[in-house]
Amino acid sequence: MRMFPLSTVLFPRGALPLHIFEPRYLAMVGQALDGDGSFGVVLIERGSEVGGGDVRFEVGTSAQIVNAGFIDDQRMAVMAVGEKRIRVEEWLGDDPYPRAVVSEYPQRESSADLTGPVAAALRSWQKLVALASELGADVGAAELELPDDGPAAIWTLCALAPLEQIDRQRLLEIDDPAQRVERLRIGLDERSLVLEARLAGDI
Repeated sequence: MRMFPLSTVLFPRGALPLHIFEPRYLAMVGQALDGDGSFGVVLIERGSEVGGGDVRFEVGTSAQIVNAGFIDDQRMAVMAVGEKRIRVEEWLGDDPYPRAVVSEYPQRESSADLTGPVAAALRSWQKLVALASELGADVGAAELELPDDGPAAIWTLCALAPLEQIDRQRLLEIDDPAQRVERLRIGLDERSLVLEARLAGDI
């Protein structure tokens, strides 16, 4: 699979806007558009997006290009969406662009009723958005219509969660949706405590 190591985590159902300017990734996107429009995304553990030589996490997400166009002769704007979790089995090198042997990494089926946990995580997300807005952040509307399907709703909330990338990676790697939504709620509440302290002038 064509691979795009990034400094951000992509979740299934998440949106991924990209500004492409490196020649190798311009070539990758061009070949993706000539094919099925897919590529894989993994978080860079250490290093930079530009130039190579980075260390990457093994669990990522397959992405599908939904829109792409040239800004000028040397830059492209691309919009992709996350589809399924993948696991890198073997890296094949970075010439002409990063490629890897990957396998689908399905999440565990959960027998738990996710309605209550999803509602709790949504309330935590809304609280965090409201606090961020009070601090002057441009966070958009705090109203969100989630999918009826529990696991899909959890992925949607994960994609929108303003958490550190390493915390987002841990959410991506959790197999059980019930455990994922609980970890998400805890992460959102912890972030809210930090913002409440800022508003109170404690930090």
